Amino acid sequence: MDTELAGILGAAARTVRVKLGLTQADVADRIGMASEVYGRLERGHMLPSVQNLRRLCVVLNIPPHDLLGLGDEFAAPPPKEKPRVVRTEEDVPEMRRLMRNLRRLTPVQLKLMNLVASAMQQQKKKP
Repeated sequence: MDTELAGILGAAARTVRVKLGLTQADVADRIGMASEVYGRLERGHMLPSVQNLRRLCVVLNIPPHDLLGLGDEFAAPPPKEKPRVVRTEEDVPEMRRLMRNLRRLTPVQLKLMNLVASAMQQQKKKP
């Protein structure tokens, strides 16, 4: 393994992830990797597979030449215009964690969680 490249890639991924307001678990979940493994990647202890490198570029919205520490001469031509990202309630880290956990529940568990959430809303409405 090229430890210098792993360090460059890990540092770049961490910098972009933090700027985007994402947690390691958020990124790991989106690229289909265990968060512990993604943490090792950010610390420069491993290199991703080509497939995971591509997924990481997509999730972090970063061109591969930046992630790999290459100069702008490797950059693709700039895209015409990127749409603005509008932050919603779902972008809050707590909401993303909750959604990650809900996706892992069985249908029965999900139905129970829905009942709990409904009961909590009813409690909130009472004076």
